[in-house]
Amino acid sequence: MSSAHCQCIDREALRQTVAEVSGAVRVGFARAEAVDTVARDIYLRWIADGRHGEMSYLERYQDVRDDPRLLLDGATTVISCAFDYRQPHRHPLFADYALGRDYHEVVRERLTAAAEAITATYGGQTRVCVDTAPIRERYWAARAGIGRIGLNNQLIVDGIGSQVFLGEIIWTVAVEPDTAAEGHGCGDCRACVRACPAGALDGCGSIDARRCLSYLTIEYRGELPRRLPRGGRIYGCDICQAVCPRCVPAAESTPIADLAARPSVMSLDREAIAAMTQEDFSRIFTHSAVKRCKLAGLKRNLQAGE
Repeated sequence: MSSAHCQCIDREALRQTVAEVSGAVRVGFARAEAVDTVARDIYLRWIADGRHGEMSYLERYQDVRDDPRLLLDGATTVISCAFDYRQPHRHPLFADYALGRDYHEVVRERLTAAAEAITATYGGQTRVCVDTAPIRERYWAARAGIGRIGLNNQLIVDGIGSQVFLGEIIWTVAVEPDTAAEGHGCGDCRACVRACPAGALDGCGSIDARRCLSYLTIEYRGELPRRLPRGGRIYGCDICQAVCPRCVPAAESTPIADLAARPSVMSLDREAIAAMTQEDFSRIFTHSAVKRCKLAGLKRNLQAGE
């Protein structure tokens, strides 16, 4: 089915199919087109100011970041999906998102299944993106109406908060777009800005990664400041999410079992990590996002907080 037949698609039935097959808690549709010039210029200034730190990959493929149609020939629709990863119990050392299986794997598998389901019914070609392709995920989620980008620089979904993973299905079949979510929706609240221990949030919706504890403990490869205020965390942070009044605590674990906290991770303490061998690390963090900082990175972070 070509994009010319978009008027035949029942958008709500399509939304339900994607949600049921993938397990996404929110599904929205946006027209695939170039990002607006304001968003483009803000991003380019952020890069030019060096606020992305050593994440040089964010400098590449700017043409693709500015237009998702370059990711798939004939693309007309961006289907944005949010996956709830809230946990009822937090770990004192690790960010919530890293407690379960690596979300890149989980979300990709689920969106691939959803993409196969919709192409089987409606035709067209798809491309699945999960934080690896150069696409502005929060921008498209807001364009698709599933949430607003808050002052903590996270996408905030009504009734859930910002503890969601994002993924996209780029599709060559046109779908009537949802109404975009405008603004940050934070009102006069500045809880995240005040609570950020390193002052990484500017209060206008932007972040200086060079000060962000998540960046420093995960992406940064240099030596950490000895007096870095981290609240005990050695992988990630979550403070800007924990203090947000729009983030709704979970009474139970995420409905996606693969994203639920692993007992082998939840049982770790500082002593166990200090004594951890490479064999231990590979076993405990197999298929885990924590692999990104490697064992040496974990121990560096641990020692910097002592």
